Amino acid sequence: MTLSHFFAGRLDRFAFGSPERARQRAERLCEASPGRAFALFVVAAEAGDAEASFRVGECLVEGKGTPNDLVEAARWYHRAAIAGHVRAQCGLAQLHLFGLPEAAVERDAGLFEPVASSQADFHAAEIWAHRAADAGAADAQAMLAYIFSAGPPDLRHPEAAFDWYRRSAEQDCPQGQLGYAIALMMRDSTAENLAVARQHMLRAAEAGLPTAHYLLGVSAERAVGTPLDEVAARHHYAIAAKAGLGKAQARLGLLLLEGRGGAVDALNGETWLRRAGLGGDADAAAMLGGIYAQGGALPPNYAESAHWFRTAAERGHSAAARALGMLYLTGAGVVRDPDEAAIWFKQAAEAGDPPAQGSLAALLQAGTAASLTDDPPPVHEWFERAAEQGDLLGAFNYAVCLAEGFGLPRNDERAAFWLKRAAEGVVDAQYWYGRMLADGRGVAQDEVQAAIWFTRAANAGMAEAQAALAEIHMDGRGVPRDHQSAKSWFLRAASEGHAGAMFALGALHAGGHDIEPDLPQARRWFMEAAEGGNPRAALMLARYAARGLGGPLDIEASRRWYVQAQALGLPEAADELAAFERSLAIDGGMAAGMPTGADAPEAA
Repeated sequence: MTLSHFFAGRLDRFAFGSPERARQRAERLCEASPGRAFALFVVAAEAGDAEASFRVGECLVEGKGTPNDLVEAARWYHRAAIAGHVRAQCGLAQLHLFGLPEAAVERDAGLFEPVASSQADFHAAEIWAHRAADAGAADAQAMLAYIFSAGPPDLRHPEAAFDWYRRSAEQDCPQGQLGYAIALMMRDSTAENLAVARQHMLRAAEAGLPTAHYLLGVSAERAVGTPLDEVAARHHYAIAAKAGLGKAQARLGLLLLEGRGGAVDALNGETWLRRAGLGGDADAAAMLGGIYAQGGALPPNYAESAHWFRTAAERGHSAAARALGMLYLTGAGVVRDPDEAAIWFKQAAEAGDPPAQGSLAALLQAGTAASLTDDPPPVHEWFERAAEQGDLLGAFNYAVCLAEGFGLPRNDERAAFWLKRAAEGVVDAQYWYGRMLADGRGVAQDEVQAAIWFTRAANAGMAEAQAALAEIHMDGRGVPRDHQSAKSWFLRAASEGHAGAMFALGALHAGGHDIEPDLPQARRWFMEAAEGGNPRAALMLARYAARGLGGPLDIEASRRWYVQAQALGLPEAADELAAFERSLAIDGGMAAGMPTGADAPEAA
């Protein structure tokens, strides 16, 4: 043992004889010998020195001279706090917000008796924060304001929170400055309030609070209380991002990817978004999913998109769950699986996402979501609530449920009522309501009004409505009979890929209407309609190929189209094919006796 060690040991033992001497010596040894300092603090604390009890708790919180132990720290803080030690009251309140159980500070609990941690205890934190705040501690005032603004409902007190934030800010406490700035902005967005709030926010940022830098970035990016300045936004986001704030990492990543506030930097932009997503920020993960799905600064990658949408969806992000459902529905980046799509649509729908509710309803109505067949979700209830709250899309979807008897008894009258309401803003509802009027379903038949609603939907670009409007022009129902107008509307619907309209154009050009016959054109339109899956077009194309109408005679093509027409649900195609084969056998190739007339040009 060296002479210095010998005297150090003698001094420590001498200090053990007096709590005050033990604490004073511990304070001198804190940096050079934290273990010896901790032992001396314990000696003084056990003798009733409140400052020493606080310092023991502080060592346990920081793991200085002893292993970190927040539960034991709370007990030592409690000893000092009940003796009126303000900093210990602050520390104890803060530990309760971390999730210490009440048992950790009970008077009769053994000092080193192990106790498991639990959830945050706002009520216990409020007691000790209030005592310290009343004593003038600025940190405690900010903490108490936070409890009054973000605690459980029975502790919420917005006015008291605002006052405590103000008092803390007046003492230049960074947390108080930040809280007071936010409270000012939430209270009143006048220019004066925003200017005062910004000054407090700047002071909090100067003190190094990452959240203050993030909010300054938001203000600069969105021109809230300050001119638009994306360069400043990028600067503040970068400071907060480097401090580990996930939302700042996400915003910084987006600015870098989009080249706002500086040059485009796709590599670093993706890196910051990825860090935020991996760190638990669901919005950042959803952003990455969207970026990889759409392409742009980064090449499209649907597999990567699916990964990030799943990451966000598993954290409760409803829009990401809906987007993941769409990927499974279309097979982009994942194996196409309507059942899996339904699962993700259901998650988003139950979170109140209207588009997901509509997509899920469509899957269930089509019978392609087998996983939900036994226990279908109450989509009609979601739509009914939305409809009653004035949501027009919800009204349309609820009307479809009523019209189809999906999830509840069919009710044409109520369906028509909600369709009419939805038709004021939903194109699909305009078409559906027109159908109800044309058929007299749920309402009195009114072909004139049906034509008006079909026209509105048709002018909005809906192919089904364009075909329906063409049909009523063909027949003169609700509008004057006009085959040229019918042709015009059929052409518009066909340009949108409507196979029924293509078939109708073939029939119009085949003759028997107020349109000059043009068999090559008729054959061309029958071909396009048949390739689009229209069974009657396949049958007409078989007849044209068999007789060489509008083009060359083609026996093999005729057979092929007869077979397709039969496969698409036209049993008469089999009879005609048999007759065709018999005629071939009889006259060696001339298809005598084959039907020549064109079916009526209906687009359905």
